[in-house]
Amino acid sequence: MRCPFCNHENSRVVDSRPARNGRAIRRRRECLSCEERFTTYEQIEEFHPMVVKKDGRREAFERRKIIEGILKACEKRPISVNRVESFVDDIEKYIQDTGSAEIDTRAIGEMVMAKLRDWDDVAYVRFASVYKQFKDLQEFMEQLQELLSRDQSA
Repeated sequence: MRCPFCNHENSRVVDSRPARNGRAIRRRRECLSCEERFTTYEQIEEFHPMVVKKDGRREAFERRKIIEGILKACEKRPISVNRVESFVDDIEKYIQDTGSAEIDTRAIGEMVMAKLRDWDDVAYVRFASVYKQFKDLQEFMEQLQELLSRDQSA
């Protein structure tokens, strides 16, 4: 494993532990040249289906894109990165369990919106405004009214 600090090729493992709900191994390494420490993750390379976009295009599933979208919606909200990553782990497991060669972005988006609705109303509205592509203030207000009526009935 190359050191990200000095590019030296040899390092030693200082600590290993399970990560991502046992689906990966987190390793702390120390470079044998500069003695800096860094973290690596080892995980099984899994098959992911193609993601079918709204316009019909297909592209490879990218965990990073889902995490970035959720984190953007959760910016300055009380939701930890670990919580987001754990949720994305669940999405990946669901996709793996379906065994399907393709998954629609709508299915992924609906899972994310349902979770954000449970976690934080502001994060939910932020994500929904991008995902649903509100065209005007009226659509935005309708979404807010739906949230308000749900909160009042609870």
